[in-house]
Amino acid sequence: MLRWQFDLTWSLFEYHLERLEADDFLWEPAAECWTLHPADDGTWTVDWAETEPDPVPVPTIGWLSWHIGWWWGVAADHARGRAPREREDVVWPGPGKPAVEWLRALREDWLGALDRLTGADLEATASFPWQDDPRHTVAHMIAWVNAELMKNAAEIGQLRLQRVAGPPRA
Repeated sequence: MLRWQFDLTWSLFEYHLERLEADDFLWEPAAECWTLHPADDGTWTVDWAETEPDPVPVPTIGWLSWHIGWWWGVAADHARGRAPREREDVVWPGPGKPAVEWLRALREDWLGALDRLTGADLEATASFPWQDDPRHTVAHMIAWVNAELMKNAAEIGQLRLQRVAGPPRA
């Protein structure tokens, strides 16, 4: 069931990924946005606050794609038994095709992790995102990934639709 749910979520996300253009990623829909900024060395820096501001800035598609790369990459690290990456180590590849290909590669990594899990693995205590809370299993982590991906895919889709639709009528 978890794999079916993931595949359904991904198919809905793919609808938007296929239509994204480079200019969509850094489009700012509001005055207060979280986005990414080009650094002098060709990498990207992400807007971030250790304590979430109130109100929360509206994320750009670029920021959301980086955010997916962070949380999903860490989830895959845990599922594969790798040392989890730090937020600061997540390198966003840039807008457009590079970001879309990066997200698709994350999907492949995740599917590889799922394919090797046994029933016993699914029942084991999850080390992420709950830090070894015995009430949450690896199956819970997979369900959480599905929910987070669905939420972020919907946010990206809505931002893309808003950008394509243009400004509101006066």
